[in-house]
Amino acid sequence: MTKRLSVAERLASTEKDALLDDLARHSEWDRFLVEQAVLVFGETLSTFSCNDIREALPDLGSGFLGAAINSLRRAGVIEHTGQYVPSTQANTHGHVIGVWKLTAKGHGIAAQRRRARKQQRRAA
Repeated sequence: MTKRLSVAERLASTEKDALLDDLARHSEWDRFLVEQAVLVFGETLSTFSCNDIREALPDLGSGFLGAAINSLRRAGVIEHTGQYVPSTQANTHGHVIGVWKLTAKGHGIAAQRRRARKQQRRAA
């Protein structure tokens, strides 16, 4: 026997499915851009938020940056600092967003990519 969902649960599920479909349409390049921005900001600043990163990226569509940040958190590349700042994105009406920092794993990945870029420049 299946559980009957309330109207609110069905709507939330539909919205979640639409967001997942939208996120699936993003290319590997979009994910790479977000990853690179997180690593650069994480190395340059002690802490950062999506406000910082959003300004450096092209428009990636609704929800993608947050989903990418969540993915990097789950992968152990970044961690939440426990701090929040108001969002500068107009459609969020100043809701608070998390402040992040690179983990030791994130710093290791950033250093590895920095060394690889130096080697590529030397080879060119």
